[in-house]
Amino acid sequence: MTDWNQNTIEEFRANEGKVGGYFEGRPILLLHHKGAQSGVERVNPVMYETLDNGFAVFASKAGADTNPDWYHNLKANPETTVEVGSETIPVKARIADPQEREIWSRWKQANPNFAEYETKTSREIPVVILDRR
Repeated sequence: MTDWNQNTIEEFRANEGKVGGYFEGRPILLLHHKGAQSGVERVNPVMYETLDNGFAVFASKAGADTNPDWYHNLKANPETTVEVGSETIPVKARIADPQEREIWSRWKQANPNFAEYETKTSREIPVVILDRR
């Protein structure tokens, strides 16, 4: 997974946010996050939905029974940055409140693979809001 992430990150940066393969034609950002225990900076490519004052990302981990590491890291260190296109944007992460979770329903309709991920796990897939700072 690390090589796949690294290749996607390099392609993203070389092409102002555009990548091929699985993410081709999909909205992707690079999510920076600091390890909750280690403090080590990490970057993950993730799909997103644009909001009025930021972005929504979805901690699906392809339907695994645990949340992705970046989710735990953002809960511990919510002030971070994202790369969108050629921009680096400071954001503050927070878990979507119950009313904001309607984003998840819209997202699943537009991205059926995420609806499939939901059927693979008993956990509620978190929606993380990245508010611009």
